[in-house]
Amino acid sequence: MLKKRLVKLWKSNRSLLLFLVLMCVFRSAFADWNTVPTGSMKPTILEGDRIFVNKMAYDIRVPFTHTSLYKVSDPQRGDIIVFDSKVSDLRLVKRVIGIPGDVIALNDNVLSVNGNRVSYDDFSSTESSVDKIEHLPNATHFVRVNKTGSLRSSFAPVRVPDGHYMALGDNRDNSSDSRVIGFVPRDEIVGRTKSVVLSFNYDNYYIPRSDRFFKSL
Repeated sequence: MLKKRLVKLWKSNRSLLLFLVLMCVFRSAFADWNTVPTGSMKPTILEGDRIFVNKMAYDIRVPFTHTSLYKVSDPQRGDIIVFDSKVSDLRLVKRVIGIPGDVIALNDNVLSVNGNRVSYDDFSSTESSVDKIEHLPNATHFVRVNKTGSLRSSFAPVRVPDGHYMALGDNRDNSSDSRVIGFVPRDEIVGRTKSVVLSFNYDNYYIPRSDRFFKSL
């Protein structure tokens, strides 16, 4: 009886079930979107943003796994990556600051890459923070720093090991990133994001932020 019911259920819902399976495979291996629940990437990404994740940016993977079938490319400085951190047991969104072999240092929220001090331009400020434009080698983006600094605003030079990346949040004094969880292994990276799909204001009854729909990052 059970077998007959299952066969009947399959026949009557075959198209829907196939669609759901294919959609899950697509979201696992090709593209997906992720909700951003924290402000660790401000001012670039806000709480409530739904970001588009290109899961084929770096690898073509076996669906539902981290197993790479073919390497497409490697993350570059300035890329915003999405990765499954084993250390924190969370899916995180951070920016690549250092690639394998780089020597990275931070002094009062001023980065140095391979001994070269990164330049900054002030953009805007509030009573407690300053938004700046950070000019990484071959990449430019916004960062936010506290005027009073933090315990994470400086670290001594470290070399990024092979097969790993240094990833920091753009909200430098309010981000648990490589300064907390360590370097990001290459095989934990699931994709890259370059745009917001949708956005909802968590602080205002989840009202849509239409100005952030399809916004480039």
